Parts: sequence; structure tokens; C-alpha cells
Amino acid sequence: MSHMATTSRQRKRGHDPESVLSIAVGVFNERGYDGTSMEDLARALGVTKSAIYYHVPGKEQLLARALDRALDGLFEVVADPCATTGPAIERLAWVVRQSVRILIDRLPYVTLLLRVRGNSPTEQQALDRRREFDRFIAHLVKEAAADGEIRPDLDPALVTRLLFGTVNSITEWYQPARGSADDLADALLKMTFDGLRV
Repeated sequence: MSHMATTSRQRKRGHDPESVLSIAVGVFNERGYDGTSMEDLARALGVTKSAIYYHVPGKEQLLARALDRALDGLFEVVADPCATTGPAIERLAWVVRQSVRILIDRLPYVTLLLRVRGNSPTEQQALDRRREFDRFIAHLVKEAAADGEIRPDLDPALVTRLLFGTVNSITEWYQPARGSADDLADALLKMTFDGLRV
């Protein structure tokens, strides 16, 4: 059998790097990263335990790729000119909107990121990057407060935590039937920026 035929059949069975990563992330989210064995991954991929290393370089490398998928999306948002120029309150609203989009677009990856506890060098590195993102948000909130765009009686650090606590909670309940990323972002921004009172 030729190499090309083998590769073609593997692709049909869904064993290209992208689908391997997607399947692994599903298992990590279901069982927890620490609770997932290479045998669990082999079973999910439909390959034998002895064949798993052909498809999976190692559990830690898969985790790193998955966490980068979530974090790279968030850092693309904060690097955009819409996040760095203009009034702080508008930049903050734009970053919140885009963060909701990234979360929904990369839901399994963001879910995994939010469950990371720092139990390995890969997880620690992801937490460091996440804290860097959080600092960017906190700085935007402080700028908006200094501009008089956010109520002065609210602590900017608390606003940051509550705002992104709300964004991150979407991973726990989102289903496509509940609306598009834009619909959710609109509702979230109206509720948090304008308040619930009519």
C-alpha cells in the first residue's frame, strides 16, 4: 500500500493534526487533563494504545497547542488597533465584544484554558499569559475610570473581575440555540455598561 493511500485513509478517519487536537480537547474537558491517560486518548481516537504515539506526540504537547489556540485568539484581540487607540471605554467595549466572539468560536479551547490550575510548566505558562491579558483589561478599566466614563464609586479591579467573570461564565452554559456571539455580546454590553434598570 502506498504512503499516499495510507495518508488519505487516515484523513478520512479524522486523524489529521487538527482533528486529533479537537478530539483530545474534548477528552480533556470531559475527564480533566490530569485525569486523562494516553489510553483514554487512544480510545477516543479509535486507535490502539500502541498506535497512539503515531497520532499524539504527547499529552503535554497537545495541552500546549490547545491552550495556545485560546490564548492566541485573545492576544490577537488586544493587539488590534481597536484595542489600543481611541477612548478607553470604547476600546473596553470592543475587547469585551471580541472576547465573546473568540470564546464562542474556540469554546472547547477557552473552556480548557479556564480550568487550568498551574499543575505543570505548560499550565503555568498559560496562566502567566492569561494574567497578562487580565492586566491589559484592568488597565483599560482604570483608563475609562480616569476619563470619567465609569462610575467613580466602583473599584476598577472589581469591575474587571466581574466583567470578565461574566464573559467567562458563557463557557458553562452556551449552546448555539441561545444566540450568536454578537447577540450575546450586545446583551452583555447593555447589561454591564448600561445597567439593568429601564
